[in-house]
Amino acid sequence: MSRGSICCFITIAMMASFTPKFSLAKELPCLVVPQVVLTIGTPVVGVLNSVAVTQGDVVKEGDVLATLESSLEQAEVALATAKHEMEAEEKTAQMKAEFSLRKSARAKNLGQKSAMAQHEVDEAETEERLSQLAYTEVLENKRVAQLELERARAALQLRTVRSPIAGVVLERFLSPGELVKQAPIMKLARLDPLLVEVLAPVSWLGRVRPGMQGEVRLEWELTGLHQARVTVVNPVVNSVSGTFQVMLELPNPDNRIPAGLSCSVRFAGH
Repeated sequence: MSRGSICCFITIAMMASFTPKFSLAKELPCLVVPQVVLTIGTPVVGVLNSVAVTQGDVVKEGDVLATLESSLEQAEVALATAKHEMEAEEKTAQMKAEFSLRKSARAKNLGQKSAMAQHEVDEAETEERLSQLAYTEVLENKRVAQLELERARAALQLRTVRSPIAGVVLERFLSPGELVKQAPIMKLARLDPLLVEVLAPVSWLGRVRPGMQGEVRLEWELTGLHQARVTVVNPVVNSVSGTFQVMLELPNPDNRIPAGLSCSVRFAGH
């Protein structure tokens, strides 16, 4: 082997020895965060009548969180209900329409036998049409009353604030008696599942993919691993840190794992 070949071989070997090797088996620091954090408010202005929960309480989707003063809305619902349930006007109009229909039929029959003057027949037919129009108007008013009742009920429902998710109350900002305008009432977080935020080196881009499994070790646990699944791989690289963001979904039944913990993650099977 020539001297030049030996030098070339040595150079390549040295370069190979200094080439960094990346392995997905390396543990990366991570952070456990809530899957969803919501600031709860109301689209209407009013005085806060009651708050059913406080910081740390667990709520289910649909649970009542707070109510606004609603005496006016309740009165409007009662009035709209009474209008909608009024039947006397409808029954009267229906009876008049049926009577005028029979009267018109008799008048036509008598007119055909020349037993009734034509102007009397015309009057009976006109009375029939007018009574039918009056009955139609009553039915239309009944439909309007139904819509007004639905609107009043919807306005009343807006005075009750319900939880849109199953989660935990993080903060409560207002108390009964305070005016709710544009300020939030409380903040909720969904803790099952949790999300695990990871910043992976750019060399891993394309190798970490959604659906991959990760083993998460929490900072407060010396032993024990939690299985998580990659849900998001952000393809945008931070040029300063040379990293990209990866999100994993971590099951958390009964909210046993608190959010905000530091952790480390290793992608399983690599």
